[in-house]
Amino acid sequence: MERKDFNAWLETLSSTFITLTETQKNETLDHLISLSGAVQLRHLSNNLETLLKRDFLKLLPLELGFYLLKWLDPSTLLNCCSVCKQWNKVISACTEVWQEACRSLGWQIDETIQDTLHWKKIYLKAVRRIKQLQDKEAFETSSLIGHSARVYALYYKDGLLCTGSDDLSAKLWDVCTGQCIYGIQTHTCATVKFDEQKLVTGSFDNTVACWDWSSGTKTQNFRGHTGAVFSVDYNDELDTLVSGSADFTVKVWSLSTGICLNTLTEHTEWVTKVVLQVSQVESVMHNPGDYILLSADKYEIKVWPIGREVNCKCLKTLAVSNDRSICLQPRLQFDGKHIVCASDLGLYQWDFASYDIIRVIRTPDSTNLSLLSLGEVFALLFDSHYLYIMDLRTEKLVGRWPLPAYRKSKRGSSFLAGETAWLNGLNGTNDAGLVFATSMPDHSIHMVLWKENG
Repeated sequence: MERKDFNAWLETLSSTFITLTETQKNETLDHLISLSGAVQLRHLSNNLETLLKRDFLKLLPLELGFYLLKWLDPSTLLNCCSVCKQWNKVISACTEVWQEACRSLGWQIDETIQDTLHWKKIYLKAVRRIKQLQDKEAFETSSLIGHSARVYALYYKDGLLCTGSDDLSAKLWDVCTGQCIYGIQTHTCATVKFDEQKLVTGSFDNTVACWDWSSGTKTQNFRGHTGAVFSVDYNDELDTLVSGSADFTVKVWSLSTGICLNTLTEHTEWVTKVVLQVSQVESVMHNPGDYILLSADKYEIKVWPIGREVNCKCLKTLAVSNDRSICLQPRLQFDGKHIVCASDLGLYQWDFASYDIIRVIRTPDSTNLSLLSLGEVFALLFDSHYLYIMDLRTEKLVGRWPLPAYRKSKRGSSFLAGETAWLNGLNGTNDAGLVFATSMPDHSIHMVLWKENG
């Protein structure tokens, strides 16, 4: 057929083809394919691949491709990696894509590391750790045995756990090995705090004492409370120790001499927690770098200056309800920027600069769930049966771990959180060590620890 005649025939065929129904078009194509030979079928295959399998990612400029990829959720991103070698190459070359994927799982990001393969591996590790939390496979348990009576007080720091017992002793344990490093004879301990050289104890005998770890001798005695001492904190730089008591008072002491410098008397309930901390924010009442004393009872949190003037006044009183209808749980957290405490209604966070409540987290069962520690990404909670991890970005529980029948002190002294850096975001190295510890009815210590993320 001459070219001119072919063009006329093709024009007529095309005009007729577009008038057909979809079914008729399909039947026409099927008929033409059946009449085609190898050359025509090869031509058809090559052209269809170009039309139907067009690689838009390959056609885009690399920067625009990276921008689009950042909008994909991590699961879809991994699926894209398996589409073809070209896609995997492009996706694997974008550091920001994998950093964002890690960040979505609550992972801390060091943006100075620009090795894309590093972040892809970290992401896969993060996925595995999150799945372990969901499947109750992230933790393991261990016990510390050595006390012969009820353990009232626990304090954890840098891989070491101190326990104070009704057997008139305090012990310092290496959490990793389970070995007792020091064991000294004391009074009955209601609360403990320690450093490398010394141990400070508050007792049901209404006194506070300071002990030397290496010799076991009492180096200082603090007398003046008329009720059990439930909480202590101290600062060597200030030469100051503070204590909260069942006599409704907070006392400020000279750490070196044992002399009482001040008695703060505005509480009307047992003072179950005192915290001595440096302010990191500025307000009308304090500046960055100022030492601040916080004390808490059943209904109120009070903020005090740490000066030594007699009869100093409370700077601020914080409460969840004005009529004392809502109780606070005996867990107080203060990092210099925010104050955190739990109540029967949920978790409350105050801004320390303004003293305003900036966040309230309603837990699934707020009357039973208690706060252990709150970070920037995760919160650690517990009840009588389970340890819970909450993702604070969604306020959803993302994992839990079963607990035995432990002793749950109303003052909150017989259980604690261990390492808490991971609550600000996992980073591949901080998911290790102690997670939770509590005293048991058989006088042992039950510990929940991170299982190695292999």
